[in-house]
Amino acid sequence: MPEATTVRTTDLHQVQVAADYFRDYSVVGLLGVVGVLFVAVAFVGGRLLRPVVPTPEKLLTYECGVDPVGEGWAHTQIRYYVYAFLYVIFAVDAIFLFPWATVFAAPGFGGTTLVEMFIFLGFLAVGLLYAWKKGVLEWT
Repeated sequence: MPEATTVRTTDLHQVQVAADYFRDYSVVGLLGVVGVLFVAVAFVGGRLLRPVVPTPEKLLTYECGVDPVGEGWAHTQIRYYVYAFLYVIFAVDAIFLFPWATVFAAPGFGGTTLVEMFIFLGFLAVGLLYAWKKGVLEWT
């Protein structure tokens, strides 16, 4: 008789663990549904509340506050995108340095963290040298 009680207790425990597991994910699912509904209500509300008065000026293509003149095709310098890309790389680097400094101060992580950061900074330096060698950083 004690064996049957043990088996039932184990089965009940497994059922409880499964119920907790699905309850936790149901909270995540409910949060996702609420987020989607929030965005949908905002879009529908904006569409219902905005005034719709098309004028010839509103139907013109807007380009940085300048009225469009000539053809729609224009040459764009790639260097602007490269500068933006380099900025993003170094912004991510700066964001990565703050937690690194916090972990570096913790006892027992000094040497390992220092080596990891120099490897990371080495990759960034190689990328920056490559961009410099290719002449990407020259504004002319």
